[in-house]
Amino acid sequence: MNQNPPASPLHIGWRTIKTAVAATLVAMAYCAAGRNPAFACIGVIFGIGADMQDSIKNGGNRLFGTLIGGLLSIAVFRLYLIFFPHGGHTVWLALFLGLGIVALIQLCLVYWPGGVQPGGVVLCIVLFSTPVESYVSYALNRIFDTAVGVIVALLINYFLPRKRVVTLWERVQGFKNS
Repeated sequence: MNQNPPASPLHIGWRTIKTAVAATLVAMAYCAAGRNPAFACIGVIFGIGADMQDSIKNGGNRLFGTLIGGLLSIAVFRLYLIFFPHGGHTVWLALFLGLGIVALIQLCLVYWPGGVQPGGVVLCIVLFSTPVESYVSYALNRIFDTAVGVIVALLINYFLPRKRVVTLWERVQGFKNS
């Protein structure tokens, strides 16, 4: 017999609202600037945590993982192009990926252990989905966009923590009920 209580009604919490507002603002700013907002918005989504400590951990994982993976992908791809100047998806590129993953994990263990997964994503995307002529700018743009998103998320969480918003909301309700 199932003894679990019934699911509570749908509740949209403050973290959900902050995430949606921050991502929307970042996307609007990027669209106005003629840039693709996808990676900045991903940075926002990773960066909004339950509190500042959670935001720093999750946003930091995304930011430093992207930074390490992005810079490493430039180095690994450049090394690959020395041997295969026209690029292309070869078994050799897969071997370079393996070496890159070893380097990524070692660098993350030293600088930011939580960065392995996001760093690995950037490494794979740059090596296997980026044209030879744009791999450097692509990697640098991913680092920049992620940094923008994470910084916006941290600022939102810093200036609008739950405690401050609840206090403000209670004041508004008090004025409304008077």
